[in-house]
Formats: sequence, structure tokens, C-alpha cells
Amino acid sequence: MGPARLKMLKLLLLFTFTQICAAQNEITLSVYTVTSKSMTVQWTRQADASSYRITATPKNSPDSSVFTHFSSNTMMGSVNSLSPNTVYTMQVEALDNDLKVLGSGETEEITAPEVPSILQAYSKTSQSITVEFKEVPGANSYILRAESLTGDYFDEMPVDKSPGTVEGLDSYTVYKLSVLSVNVGGRSQPSYPIEARTVVEAPILNTTSLTNNTIHVGWEPVEHAVLYTLCIIEEGSNVLTKINTTDTEHIFDDLKAGTNYCITGTAWDSDSLAGDGHNICQVTRPADPELIDVFVMPGRVAEMSVFWIVVFGADFYTVETSNGLMCNSSVNFCYIVPVDCGLNQSVTVTAYNKAGPSNPSPSASFITWPCPPNDTRVEEPETSNCSVVWGGMPLAEYYMVYIKSDDGVEKVCNTTETTCPFFCMCGFTYISSVFPYNSAGSNLYSPMVSYTTVPCCPQGITIKLVSTETLEITWDPVTGADLYETTAAETGDVIHCNDTASVCALSDLNCDTSYSVTITPCNDLRGCNTTCKPHVQDTAPCAPEILSITQFNSTTYKVQFTTPNRGNTDYIITARGSQDTHTCRGTDSPCELTQLPCGSSYEVMGVASSSIGQSLPGYNMPLETGPCCPLSVNVTQVTQAMSNMSWTPGKGARTFIASLEAPRGHASCHTQDTHCLVGCVTCGTKYSVHMEAISSTGHQSECQYSGFSTSACCPTNIKLQRQKDTSIKVMWRTLGSSNNSHVVELYGTGGNLTCTAPAGTRFCNVTENTCGDVYTVQVAPVGNDGVKVSFCQAKMYSVPCIGNNVNILVIHGNRTEG
Repeated sequence: MGPARLKMLKLLLLFTFTQICAAQNEITLSVYTVTSKSMTVQWTRQADASSYRITATPKNSPDSSVFTHFSSNTMMGSVNSLSPNTVYTMQVEALDNDLKVLGSGETEEITAPEVPSILQAYSKTSQSITVEFKEVPGANSYILRAESLTGDYFDEMPVDKSPGTVEGLDSYTVYKLSVLSVNVGGRSQPSYPIEARTVVEAPILNTTSLTNNTIHVGWEPVEHAVLYTLCIIEEGSNVLTKINTTDTEHIFDDLKAGTNYCITGTAWDSDSLAGDGHNICQVTRPADPELIDVFVMPGRVAEMSVFWIVVFGADFYTVETSNGLMCNSSVNFCYIVPVDCGLNQSVTVTAYNKAGPSNPSPSASFITWPCPPNDTRVEEPETSNCSVVWGGMPLAEYYMVYIKSDDGVEKVCNTTETTCPFFCMCGFTYISSVFPYNSAGSNLYSPMVSYTTVPCCPQGITIKLVSTETLEITWDPVTGADLYETTAAETGDVIHCNDTASVCALSDLNCDTSYSVTITPCNDLRGCNTTCKPHVQDTAPCAPEILSITQFNSTTYKVQFTTPNRGNTDYIITARGSQDTHTCRGTDSPCELTQLPCGSSYEVMGVASSSIGQSLPGYNMPLETGPCCPLSVNVTQVTQAMSNMSWTPGKGARTFIASLEAPRGHASCHTQDTHCLVGCVTCGTKYSVHMEAISSTGHQSECQYSGFSTSACCPTNIKLQRQKDTSIKVMWRTLGSSNNSHVVELYGTGGNLTCTAPAGTRFCNVTENTCGDVYTVQVAPVGNDGVKVSFCQAKMYSVPCIGNNVNILVIHGNRTEG
């Protein structure tokens, strides 16, 4: 690399380093405020600076630069002694301890214009002060500053040039005023202030015209005012009238009627300065008008025409009658619509403008036709005898009455009275009108009065009992009836039906009662016809109530029941079972139900029947007949003291009590079966056989059967004796008197031996082929049926082969008796 190129490289590096350092040491500078001779700037901090130097250099001016120093902690400072309205280049330099520049920044700004001076200040109105000042070079605009001496008011107002006016001030108040000049750089210092005071307020005038040639002016006192000036001028005139006064009111007189006047009021203070002026215009009232003519024109809508002469200065006119009817117009006539009838009145006209009304004109009288009566009515003191009645009307000389009925027939009545009689029929509507007349004629319209007579009583009335306590009433419709009211006197004349239909049902009535039923036709206009006759109808009889059911015999039951109806009422008692029905009837209680089978259940209820109809069924009462007795009972003796009883089932019976009864004793059993064992039976006794069949609900049936006799008693103390021959004599003892024969049977190894003892004997001999045998001996009576009693006890005996009168041993188990 040559020396030349090396030198160029060094220069390039130095230049680059310088640019980098400059970029790092650049300071931002801005102008904070300016005045005419000073400028305040602010800048950014340089880290290693020990002080700052601010230099203001005028641009395009021969003036010298101005500078000032600030410490390293200061970031804002002012430069003074500058020239007004001059552009300055402002530079800030950061210096080290050796005053070497470390960095810098600059900007441009213009100083404010010179301070203007006030030439004069004065007040033209009570709320403003006008300031004249000397304009300065370079100023784009100015600011007027106003301050109150008490410090409670401060305001600034921009103006383009001199003079300028400050608005919104208080009246009669001293203010301190100053002016500031303004350009793009800022505003100058305020000028030397001067003081000025606002003038007094204007009086607020209130005007009225009480007559057509005067105007009254009044106002509230103005503070600080010592004198008032009023100027009045007629509109369109050059003649001005001026007065001064210290009062707060004044009356201008001798003015023209209906003429507009303008009045200006000014207040003066103690320094003889005039305050604001207030202007108001007031018109005087118009002159009195004069009536020309009054016309009353009849018609469906009557009207009255009124004419008059117009007066100067009137905006409109009002016509008023003495009874308060009015009309308004801006021309010389108007119409009063409608005009009341029956008037004998007067009318006046009054002119109006903004000031008020004139005096009314002299009145003119007029009369109208009589009014139609407004209390027309139809009275019917007696049936079919009607009259149209009305009150007498003022100014009426006679009346024409027109009455028209539904069938088109019309009646005309000409009378001077206030009533007109006519014949009227039930169920008709009559329309009537009354027209009063006088010399002026009659009103073309009269109110129509509608009168409807009561509807005629209905015909074709049919009353039918549709249920035990409900009546259905039907009738032929009646012309003119809007609805029908159906009542019954026995129910306190309560309306049961209020309907337009010609049918009614009276329900929830009392049974076995005569009802007097009345159908009353009604219409909305006339009311109800209360002259209709009642019709009587009976309701069905009342249901009887079963009181008790008692059993008379096995198949007959007596039923006690109530008899709540009048005489000649038949009562039917019905017992209804699942398979059969039984009835009894009569006009009185009780009643007997017969042939009721045993073991059956019934629902018993009663109904009453008469010529009117049948009652509702009464409440059911259950009836259960006694259970059926068994068809047969069989008694079989099992032992001498016990018998077996058996029987056939009984319908409706759940348990049985079987009994054997005799004077010598009683034996019974209680069972659910159809058999039982009966103990404590006495032999040789005749018993009667009884049975009680009991149902599940406790009903009992007593059953009797043919008697039963127990078998003869088994003999006791049986003994055997060996006879001389080979026979054996068997002896015994009987219980009670026994007329039965006995059968003796001996069973042993030697064979079977028998003998029969006739009735009345107590021994029997048997022949033995061998001797020394052991026998089982049974002695049993024979019953009346020829059958031997089978349950007598047998005993074992040993018979030795020895001679006569030898005892025979009776063997009882392990012991032997002689």
C-alpha cells in the first residue's frame, strides 16, 4: 500500500469517527416561552457536561448575539435583552471544566411584538367597555385583558385591531384594562393598565293601554340611576315627544285610538352618563265599533248573523250575546252557530288588538223560537192508559205532539196543555215528539222519546217434571220481551232463570212440594210485567229412609221406614239380591218382606210413588237372612257316654252348634265342620236334637230335628256260677229300669257259647261241653231295632270243673278275684 493511499485511509477514518462523535454529542433544544425581549428554552441533559451556554443570535439583523451560562443541573433557562419581533437562532452548548464544547443543539424562534399602549377606554353599554390602543409592528392580533378591582373577575378577549370591546361585564362597575400584542412567537407583556367603568343598565319598560287614547309605561328602579328619559313617537311619524322624570312610571295621553307607538327609555347616572337604551312598542286600544244589523236564521242547526262597522287599529272582533254565545271575526260580520232556542236576548260587538278590547258597542235585541222540552216522558198510571207529558217551555204558545207505534199508526195532538193522552197496548214501542210553537215558528228538531210498554204475559205455558226435583217450563215467545225471569214463590222469589230463551229449568227444588211458578217477561226499556199469573206444579215425592229391618220368622222380615210425604203416597220397599228380588208396598210403615230364602244377602231400599211421579231411591240398607239349617242330622252312639253327630251343609252357615237335650242332661259341640263328637251322653235316654247355624256376620238360625234315644245301659256286676250239671249261670245287674233283652256271649278255648235273656231277666244259662276253660264274657242289651249294643265291655273269666256253687274266678290282668 502506497503512502498516498494510506493517507487517504487515515482521513476517511477520522471523518467517520468525527461523525459518530457528533451524533453521540447532539443536544435537543426547544423554546418554552417568548416575550417581547426574552426567550425561555429547555434542553436535554449531557452526561459529562459541567455547564451549559445559551447563545441568542439575531437573524437578518445587525444586533450582536446575547448569551448566558447555566450550571450542569439546569435544563431550562431564559435569555433577556432581546429585540422585539426579531427572529433569533437559539444555540445550547454543553461545556466541560475547561469550557471545551462536548455537544450542542440549536433552534429558531421569533420574539413577541412590542408592548402596545392604550389611548382611551369608554363604556357604550352596561355590559361592555371599548378600548382604543396604538397598534405595533409585527403584531398579528391583540389580547384585551379586563380585571375587576376586587379580583373576582379576570378575562382575556382576542381582537384583530384597535379598537376592541370587552363583553360580558357587570353594569356600573370599574375594571382595570390592558392590551397584549401577539405574533407567531407568542404574546408581549401587558400594556400599562388603565381603569374604566361600565354605564348603568337600561330601564326595562312595561307598557299597557288601558283606554283607546292612553299608554301607561312602568319600570323597576335602576341601580345607580338618578334620572330617566322617555321618548315616544307614533309609527310612521317624525314627531318625537321626550320627557325626563325621576319616577318609575308615566302615562302618555291624548293618543290616537288603534295606533302603534314606540317608546325608548334611558337611565342616567350621577356623572350625567347615559346608560343603555330600551325600546318597546305599544298599540292603543281600538275605537268602539257600531252594530248595523242582527239576523236569526232558522234551520236544523240555527245560526245568527251579526254585522258592524269596522274601526281603525282592530285586529279582530268578538260578538257576544247576553246569554254567553260568542263568535270571532277579522272582518265586519260573523255567525253564531248554533243559536239557542227560546231566547229573548241582546248582542254586542267588541274590537280587539294587542292592547286589549275596546268598549262594547251598544246592544241590539233579538228573539228565537221556543225550545223543545227536554223532559218529555211517557207515563202509564194504568195498564194501556198512557200519556205524553212534558214541562212548559218559555215563549211557547201551543204544542204539536206526534205519537207513532210499532205498527205504523200515528196520532197527532194539538194542545196548549202539557199532556197528551193515548191508548197503549202491551208489548208495543211508541215514539213521541213535542214541538212548541210561537210567532217565530218552531224548531225543526225535537227530541224523540221512545216508550216501550211492558211485554204481554206469555201463553202456552207447559210445566213438566223432568226429574224428581227439577221442573222444565216452556212457553211461547212474547213480542217485545228481551228476556224472561222465572221465579217460584216457595223459593223466596229468587230468579232461577234470567234468559232470552223461552225455556227454563228449576232445579234443586224440594221434593213433595207444590211450586207456584211465574214467568215474568222483561225488556230493557220498560222493565218487567209483574201482572202475570203463577202456575202450580208439584215435584216428585221424597225418598223414604229405611230405619230398621227385623226378622219376623224364618222367611219374613219387617221393614220400618220414614214416610216424609203427604198422604196418598205409595211406598215400595225392594230387597234386591244377586238372584232374586222381593217387594212389599203400602202407604204407611212398616212393610213385610216375605218368602226370603235363608242364607241370602239383599240390598233393601225404598221409593215413594204418587200421581206426580216416583221419588229418587232411598239409601240402601243391607239385609242378610239367617243361614239355612242342614237338611238332615245323623246321631250315632259311639260309646255308652259319647255320640257322633253329622249333618249336611247349610247355605250361608259358617259354624254350627249341635246339641242333644234331655231332662237328665245336655250335650253340645261348636264346630266349623259338618260333624262332631258329643260327650256326657246318658245311656237309655231320649234326647231332642237341636242345631244352631251361624253365618260369618253372626246371624243365627235355630234348627229342630227328630229326637234321638241312646242305647240301653250296659249291665254291671257280671258274675258266673257253675251249676250242678255242666251249665254256667251268667248273672248281672242293670242300671235303671231296663225292658231290653240281653245277649250273653262267651268266647274261649272250649268254644263259643251264647244265650239270650228275655226282657226283665238278669241272668242266662249256657251249656258247656268241657270244663276248666277260660272265657271272655260280654253281656249286652238288645236295642229296640233288634241290634245288640256293641260297645259293652267284655271280661275274661276262668271256670273250674267243680260242683255246684263254686265261685268262678274273674281274671283282671295280673290279679284274680273270687
